[in-house]
Amino acid sequence: MTLDPFLLELLADPVDHEPLRYVASAGVLYNPRRRVAYEVRDGIPVLVPTEARPVDDDEARRLDEDPEGRSTGRATN
Repeated sequence: MTLDPFLLELLADPVDHEPLRYVASAGVLYNPRRRVAYEVRDGIPVLVPTEARPVDDDEARRLDEDPEGRSTGRATN
């Protein structure tokens, strides 16, 4: 399930308040600065810091290189 574009404009990491990278194919919102991923459950982003999981080097590379990934915030791509 893809997140609504309007919602994507509003989302930011709850810890550093910066944009995230939404990777629909992985079902996550990824913060490359903090190297954590937040799950998207049934189309609902779970942006709870204690629910974030660490991302290793291999997964980080996959999430960064996913051609369908996009940034959240007003300057989405």
